[in-house]
Amino acid sequence: MADHAHDHHGDTHDDGDFHVSFKGYAAGFILSVILTAIPFWLVMAKVLPTPKMTGLVILGFAAVQMVVHMIYFLHMNAKVEGGWSMLALLFTVALVVIMLAGSVWVMYHMNANMMPTPDPAAMRNMP
Repeated sequence: MADHAHDHHGDTHDDGDFHVSFKGYAAGFILSVILTAIPFWLVMAKVLPTPKMTGLVILGFAAVQMVVHMIYFLHMNAKVEGGWSMLALLFTVALVVIMLAGSVWVMYHMNANMMPTPDPAAMRNMP
């Protein structure tokens, strides 16, 4: 009789050699705090010359912070689940970029194409 208690032929579990530790969570938390504090300081101190530039820099910090959260807290890398989680992430990023770019495009063009009404009272007399 063969002992099959330790037979793992069908075991395909692979954690990608990523081990969760307090040190990893602490590093992720510290990076998140820094990546939140710097944009807050940029806005409150009005460090950059234009609001448009400040917005772009904040978007850059937000993108970096999303990557930090995915690596340190969601434990995503190319090896987890055979790469399927990374593929799902890329698909999600593509959809978010399309949605955000489309929303900004629509809002910009709606603002640019709205009729200017300098006097709110004149709006009542419009056909």
